[in-house]
Amino acid sequence: MTLWMLLEMVAGAFGDRLAVGTLRRGLTYQQLLDRAAAGGEAVAARGASAVVYVGTSDLSLPVALFAAAWAGVPFLPLNYRLSDQQLGELLANHPGALVVTDTPDRLDAAAAAAGCEVLPTADWDALVDAPPSGAPARADGEDVAILLYTSGTTAAPKAVVLRHRHLSSYVIGSIEFASAAEDSVALISVPPYHIAGVANLVTSIYSTRRVAYLPTFDAGAWLELVRTEGVSHAFLVPTMLARVVDELGGSPADCPSLSTLSYGGARMPISVLEQALQAFPDAGFVNAYGLTETSSTLAVLTPDDHRAALGGDPVARARLGSAGRLIPGVEVEIRDGEIWARGEQVSGEYLGRGSATDDDGWFPTRDRGWFDDEGYLFIEGRSDDTIIRGGENIAPAEIEDVLWAHPAVADAAVVGIPDDEWGQRIAAAVVLRPGAAATEEELRSHCAGLLRSSKTPESIAFRPGLPHTDTGKLLRRVVLADLEAEAG
Repeated sequence: MTLWMLLEMVAGAFGDRLAVGTLRRGLTYQQLLDRAAAGGEAVAARGASAVVYVGTSDLSLPVALFAAAWAGVPFLPLNYRLSDQQLGELLANHPGALVVTDTPDRLDAAAAAAGCEVLPTADWDALVDAPPSGAPARADGEDVAILLYTSGTTAAPKAVVLRHRHLSSYVIGSIEFASAAEDSVALISVPPYHIAGVANLVTSIYSTRRVAYLPTFDAGAWLELVRTEGVSHAFLVPTMLARVVDELGGSPADCPSLSTLSYGGARMPISVLEQALQAFPDAGFVNAYGLTETSSTLAVLTPDDHRAALGGDPVARARLGSAGRLIPGVEVEIRDGEIWARGEQVSGEYLGRGSATDDDGWFPTRDRGWFDDEGYLFIEGRSDDTIIRGGENIAPAEIEDVLWAHPAVADAAVVGIPDDEWGQRIAAAVVLRPGAAATEEELRSHCAGLLRSSKTPESIAFRPGLPHTDTGKLLRRVVLADLEAEAG
């Protein structure tokens, strides 16, 4: 099974239904299929090794993705926010690729050096407007469908290999075909190089849910688009949801069409989640945990779980901090505190580096976690983030949750700084809420009252902001370097 075959299934049954775009400007499933086929034929005729996409999310994005699927070459969305030099370094890894971009001038030199052809988005749109010849698609299940570079929060980014069989398995195993109502609309506001952007697109297509894009995230614009387009399903990373909550300022969201609000991609502060639950009382909240290497979701915390947490049950409320239960078709084991995953959707393969799975197909996620008695999976953070103080393993997430619970704290990061006596000592960087005040001693006392003394930060630095990726992941290595430099 391939992504192209999934699109053919939908277009064959619902060709006239609007697939992507707004009510004023969009493509039906048949138009998407025809444009992608024309694009695939052009990619094949050029002998392109891949289709690289550098730009924001628009109608050209799904066309380019499915065109690559038709041609049997990888689709590679790159972070358009990277510097010209960084983009050039990544393009050098993909000689002979066709680069579709809305900023062609900045890529000309790097593309020429890599032997890539640059095609402005307007030219791509004109190219795919021609009718396809009707030739059969070239992809099969073993072909590489998507190459996604990791965010590089703890190390240099590397390209994750997702084959058609991985993504198709995830889609078919987690989504019922054509299950969406005709007026269902999914709003995608994460960038195209995020696994959630890819996964939400292909699952929405398969379920026949129209996809609307918000190219650049803004909380006010997001709320307006939800209201004007009648959005029923949306996905946000935690930093985005926090901005929406701030934009509402305690007022109800007034988004009656929104039935499902999903979040994931990074840890969610409980205080932000509770405010969001109050702001969107009629929406079913879903926490999705997964990785790029696993084709997206492994576990889900359902709307019922979120509602139970508001009912006053302390056990249910504690589960707001979990990733929920496993979805069908995947297995997870905890080995020495680390999460290992296996299933048809799990790739674990990196371009030029081979597979990281063991002989039995188990992939080490590098996340630390544990299951409770009812099968809820709790994520403690990355294995590389673990602080080892005096022989004790300490998860930064536990301390960060306590700091976030202080009313003056807007954001917090905890790291381990090398120490001759203890091996590592605990240091924190904190961002205060606008107009709020707190001292280092006050925050240390707050932590000491809720944690053992060995887990209380020995130092707390105040910062105007913390470094995050544009998809909300904390750049912990940058925080560590900053605090190490301050400590001398």
